[in-house]
Amino acid sequence: MIAKSPVPGRVKTRLTPPYSPEQAAALAEAALADTLHTLGTVPAGRRLLLLDGAPGGWLPPGWEVLPQPDGGLDVRLADAFAHAPAGAPALLVGMDTPQLRAETLAAPLAAAARCGADAWYGPASDGGFWALGLARPSAELARRLLVGVPMSSPETGRILLERLAANGLAVRRLPELTDVDTAADADQAAAQVPDGRFAARLREIAVARRAGVTG
Repeated sequence: MIAKSPVPGRVKTRLTPPYSPEQAAALAEAALADTLHTLGTVPAGRRLLLLDGAPGGWLPPGWEVLPQPDGGLDVRLADAFAHAPAGAPALLVGMDTPQLRAETLAAPLAAAARCGADAWYGPASDGGFWALGLARPSAELARRLLVGVPMSSPETGRILLERLAANGLAVRRLPELTDVDTAADADQAAAQVPDGRFAARLREIAVARRAGVTG
């Protein structure tokens, strides 16, 4: 997983306004906690968090934390695969989809379903992607696929898919999800998983806003 520490003013800045930087960071923390919890229930030999910033109380046990390198998001995503165990498939997920459920990953990533797949691609509704998996990851392959791909663009996913095809990789698609970038996205994600931390935090913030509390 790749993520930023939920520090006000550094995360979820497109939520401000209508939310304050502190509220946006609180939502980011809840999204991060939800995603870590979900991924923690999916079978894995190793769980890595590539983190920009310092870990906090939201980090559950069982995760190894590594710092992100300098460079753009394309470089940092590619670097994540350099830490994957040799010979084992790896899946990279971001922190922007707190509505992710374990069953979304369990069936397509099960051993019986992996036959013939070289990569897994999780499209985001904004044209990007929320997950990328490689059956045989390597630092060199990840750089070929990701470095130079424009991030946060409606063309991001299309270009990545073209690179996957150009490298001769058989791609399995995961379900499309919505990244939480705007207030409308946040409402949608919370509605999909109303019992999650993210939905609970959004409800708390709504109550505070009605009471005139902005922090």
